[in-house]
Amino acid sequence: MHFHALFFAVFKLIYSPLPSSSYPQLFFSFFKTLVGKEVAVELKNDVVLTGTLHSVDQYLNIKLTTVNVVNQDRYPQLTALKNCFIRGSVVRYVQINPTDVDTELLQDATRKENSPMVGGAVAEK
Repeated sequence: MHFHALFFAVFKLIYSPLPSSSYPQLFFSFFKTLVGKEVAVELKNDVVLTGTLHSVDQYLNIKLTTVNVVNQDRYPQLTALKNCFIRGSVVRYVQINPTDVDTELLQDATRKENSPMVGGAVAEK
């Protein structure tokens, strides 16, 4: 899969200042919709792995199947990798195909997360 032509929906997953504690849940829910899709995961040590997203958990740990290493010449020890588990704290970016993103669903979820709540009801401005 060539990621040159892809729109990069890139999320800084870990150690970003988040104004709300519910944002990690939003990312978790979003990534669950991508299970079974092709993704590229760039790690903080500059390794880039492509593969099929098998699962993701609430800590944004990722399990990939059918793994390929993007730069096999630089990382020959990883060429035999078929499946892998990636700890969420070592992920720098996740690159996804734009056709795999339901932008309307993501925008609705973001709006709900950012709507001000007063006494259990949405506040009117």
